[in-house]
Amino acid sequence: MLTGLNVAVIGGDARQLEVIRKLTELDAKLFLIGFDQLDHGFTGANKVKIDEIQFEELDAIILPIPGTNQEGLVDTVFSNEKIKLTEQQLKKTPSHCVVYSGISNSYLNTIIESSNRKLVQLFERDDVAIYNSIPTVEGTIMMVIQHTDITIHGSKVAVLGLGRVGMSVARAFSALGADVKVGARDSAHLARVTEMGLHPFPLEQLKDEVMDIDVCINTIPHQIITASVLSRMPAHTLIVDLASKPGGTDFRYAEKRGIKALLAPGLPGIVAPKSAGQIIANVLSQLLNELLIDGKGLSS
Repeated sequence: MLTGLNVAVIGGDARQLEVIRKLTELDAKLFLIGFDQLDHGFTGANKVKIDEIQFEELDAIILPIPGTNQEGLVDTVFSNEKIKLTEQQLKKTPSHCVVYSGISNSYLNTIIESSNRKLVQLFERDDVAIYNSIPTVEGTIMMVIQHTDITIHGSKVAVLGLGRVGMSVARAFSALGADVKVGARDSAHLARVTEMGLHPFPLEQLKDEVMDIDVCINTIPHQIITASVLSRMPAHTLIVDLASKPGGTDFRYAEKRGIKALLAPGLPGIVAPKSAGQIIANVLSQLLNELLIDGKGLSS
């Protein structure tokens, strides 16, 4: 149980509703900022504006998966209010207060460091990333089916990167009968691709490896699909870029060449928000219980 824990949930999408539901069931006291257009309420949760929050009383702050933008604004689908998290607000919180976010950026890192608070990036955790790869894979399959006129079975697919998402994507498309090749830099990753029964290639050879593909799925969060790579791709190739914004594709040149390139970060929240929210909620409840015992010094 999370009795005695004061938590601010700031912004977010349908995934946050599962977080709110789980934490209220565990008896945490929640303050919901950016949920004024939400029709139903939750017992033990209060809808408030950010300037009404007593930050001095907060044990934890939960941000949406993207955290904030570079100006500190927090996205929410349940409000038209502009919500900003500032350094001054964080400095008012107790020293044990922890901020939870899916990912971070330079703005969020700066205010966390200057206020001497702790930031937990949920998507840096293996458990969250691996669980999240399941709806990501399903969403990727959906997008490929929607945006191509061929079957996945028998198609030529290149997956770039063999991280937690890349591995799941490569395995799933292979299971559906695609001819899958995987590009990676790490020699251990290339060995793993071979062990999986797929075709490995070093990313240095990307220009040559894209000449005959139908689908390219990128998971690498820096520009890897450059103009010179795109110039070697067949015009019918579909690119699904799963990397966080701005992705790893030169979208301007892809459009110029007539190659369909889709930036698709946050697929779990689009295709399966309930399941994606439950993944986050379960991990957060464990982390908050640890905070309750270790950080705040209360009993569970």
